[in-house]
Amino acid sequence: QVQLVESGGGLVQAGGSLRLSCAASGRTFSTYGMGWFRQAPGKEREFVADINGDGGRTYYADSVEGRFTISRDNAKNTAYLQMNNLKPEDTAVYYCAARYYSGNSGYSSPHQYAYWGQGTQVTVSS
Repeated sequence: QVQLVESGGGLVQAGGSLRLSCAASGRTFSTYGMGWFRQAPGKEREFVADINGDGGRTYYADSVEGRFTISRDNAKNTAYLQMNNLKPEDTAVYYCAARYYSGNSGYSSPHQYAYWGQGTQVTVSS
């Protein structure tokens, strides 16, 4: 079991950068794969990126690849999402999530994740 708390959201101008953090509870953080999702008003929850347990494998949605970087520091029980060159289309509530299977990346369905944070708002202005 794991509890997740996101932080780092806020208001930023287009072209700016923001780093989101996801702090996890427990002593088995490295056994969970981690993902980031986002949800804009009126839209379904959308996959952004995920990372395997040891951080060696990552996968990104086409819409963010080249701009966003997912990472993790298992010693700190924390996952990160570095967002660069932000666009107004990136505006959404961002959620971190944990899954039991940690060997690979590329798990893009919300149904594959067991635990979720509360979400943090990211707003990108033109």
